[in-house]
Amino acid sequence: MKIKGIFLFITFAFVISSCGKNYTPEQIKYIAKIEKIREEKNKEMKDDPASPFNIDPNAHFSNLKYFPVNPGFVFKSKLYRYANKDTVIVFGTKGEKRKVVRYGYVKIDFKDGEKNVNVYEGFGKNGQKYYSIWFTDRTTGNETYGVGRYIDFDLNPDSNFIYTIDFNLAYNPYCSYSSKYSCAIPTKNDHIDEEMDAGEKKFHN
Repeated sequence: MKIKGIFLFITFAFVISSCGKNYTPEQIKYIAKIEKIREEKNKEMKDDPASPFNIDPNAHFSNLKYFPVNPGFVFKSKLYRYANKDTVIVFGTKGEKRKVVRYGYVKIDFKDGEKNVNVYEGFGKNGQKYYSIWFTDRTTGNETYGVGRYIDFDLNPDSNFIYTIDFNLAYNPYCSYSSKYSCAIPTKNDHIDEEMDAGEKKFHN
């Protein structure tokens, strides 16, 4: 099994290099890791009883669609907490109002300069606190889901902690697969005026 894994890794590295990309060994390893995560998510979406494809009989599973993994969409930043963490209203896709806290922002240094990307604090149905990035970009409604996409954010208590913000892990909310679900709609302040062609593409054409 170990030999098979090494063979697959070498094959994957050859495919990457033959596509004209001069990735470092570390980047090739990273790409293989993200591809493995995507493979596992496909299996989970297909087999998990709590998946929208198993909850909604009208939702028919097929493999999720992604942009090619691109190490250029991985950024490092501190979390800059807002001095006044305002509670704001965002809307769900079914029209309901939701209260969330605009907690802070991270900085990504991209093609046209530095961008601030909001981080929100919210509460799930079970009352558990969570943190998330919601965003739209120039691909929204074209290659990617028209409502927007999400990136999970794990808060670290160290104010000097350097976070990894990986747009290759950007994913669609459940409402993109089934109308039974409602999801938070990113606000105009959450738009990134760039083509963030990384992460998950739209499920339905």
